[in-house]
Amino acid sequence: MSVQKVKEYLKDFGRDCQVREFPVSSATVELAAKALDVSPARIAKTLSFRKATEEGCILVVTAGDAKIDNAKFKKKFGFKAKMLAPDEVSAMTGHEIGGVCPFANPEQTTTYLDLSLQRFESIFPAAGSSNSAIELSCEELMMLSNAAEWIDVCKLTEA
Repeated sequence: MSVQKVKEYLKDFGRDCQVREFPVSSATVELAAKALDVSPARIAKTLSFRKATEEGCILVVTAGDAKIDNAKFKKKFGFKAKMLAPDEVSAMTGHEIGGVCPFANPEQTTTYLDLSLQRFESIFPAAGSSNSAIELSCEELMMLSNAAEWIDVCKLTEA
């Protein structure tokens, strides 16, 4: 139960009670937006990528309407973006697909926040399961996720 691990992690910040669990799936941007009754853009999706030379993975948290821009990613990290294979996600992030989030991750995981999120007063990252989320400001997300930095590796999709 990864959501329990996230709640334990957030308890140190007094935020465990703010995790919302839904009776329906919130595993995709569209499903999460529907469960929360918000714009899909406000869903903070967490994408998992293989690191080039070291153990662990990179998590990039983006707005729900953003896509990785391969040229920007390569310029920032020095290698081509390669997402984790589905069978690697749980072991590398500590969360199942649909619940990958920037909280309570293994030590070798480095989290980055994309600037696409900064358009919103609050966003909704997953909280460790395919039916959970928490509402946070960008500043709160930076602090609670222990993100390395804000980066610009995305482009917005056309509506």
